[in-house]
Amino acid sequence: MTPGSNIPLSAARVAVDVAAPVRLDVSGLLLTADGKVRSDDDFIFYNQPAGPGVTYRSGGGTAPDAIVVDTTAVPPGIEKIIVTASPDAAGQTFQGIEPTATLRGADDNSVLATFTPPQLGTETALVIVEIYLRNGAWKARAVGQGYANGLAGIATDFGVTVEEPPPAQPQAPAPAPAPAPQVTAPPMPSTPPPAPPAAAPGTGKINLDKGRVSLQKNQTVSLVKGGRPLLSQVKMGLGWEPAYRGKDIDLDASVIAYGPQRNHLDSCYFGKLTILNGAIKHSGDNLTGEGGGDDEVIVVDLGRIPQEATGLVFTVNSFSGQKFTEVAKAYCRLVDAATDEELVRFDLTSAEPQTGVLMAKLIRQFSGEWEMTAIGDFVKARTVRNMVKPGAQTL
Repeated sequence: MTPGSNIPLSAARVAVDVAAPVRLDVSGLLLTADGKVRSDDDFIFYNQPAGPGVTYRSGGGTAPDAIVVDTTAVPPGIEKIIVTASPDAAGQTFQGIEPTATLRGADDNSVLATFTPPQLGTETALVIVEIYLRNGAWKARAVGQGYANGLAGIATDFGVTVEEPPPAQPQAPAPAPAPAPQVTAPPMPSTPPPAPPAAAPGTGKINLDKGRVSLQKNQTVSLVKGGRPLLSQVKMGLGWEPAYRGKDIDLDASVIAYGPQRNHLDSCYFGKLTILNGAIKHSGDNLTGEGGGDDEVIVVDLGRIPQEATGLVFTVNSFSGQKFTEVAKAYCRLVDAATDEELVRFDLTSAEPQTGVLMAKLIRQFSGEWEMTAIGDFVKARTVRNMVKPGAQTL
């Protein structure tokens, strides 16, 4: 499976195990329609291994831990079970660790699907897979969303009360009675308590709360502001100038829409100005690149993008064969269409003698918000048709 892809469940009881070169803590959370647990009892992990329809299964140190879901026993009101994973060692990230989730039939151990999240780095916890109810049928979706503040960040995001262990007390004459147990994110056994989660809530990713974001190549910003996903109209402005004055540069900006299997849905460019039932519109062709401001603009109504479209890749290519070494000041910027406020900007700081460049991508996350990632990769492609395959490879 690839991020965002889904499959129908062919078994009522399924198990999701997560394997990696290091020991992982695997957990499950039962979520209602608003994406939250009903109480801390809906957080299933090794210290609380059983919940309604969901159980934690230990691999005993020789096999990966797993979350088992019996869809026939999931209570009404629960629409999603997410499976999470985090390295057991305190402070360890997923850098250099490639976890693989395997979805199996729980009764016969048959493999239904596998998923390895791509491009992991400083994440210390992952929402890796979700089992969800859609139109009365249960499905599984590959997620791979990373968190920078560990399992405590995931738990807090979904409504679990995470209490930090109390500081060590001086020796008392007699032990105090043990308090009632609390559900906490699992710490590493026999190690000091983990550091408190980062002050910023949620994923630890950059968002729009502090205003305009300037991206560098491969950086990502979550299109969330004030805790709410940005689902209004935005404009992706793309601009460039000739590197040598007096020589016109005829470049074409496009956006390519993909489905969850990286399948090509449609392309919006100067020859097809509207796609996805009007959710994406193109401003038209600019033949010279001269003048200030955006050369071509693509308007995207994030709230109207159909569910089958999970990825948008923005490209620029040169049909006339001019190379990007003849272009200066190429950039893309995301603008709030209602206010004309610039939200995100990415300036291309290098050039290669190629005829196409993959500028940026917008990816719909499993929780509904969109993320924008700067790409800046050059390819040999003079038309948007030739950009489809390399664009899919960025997803």
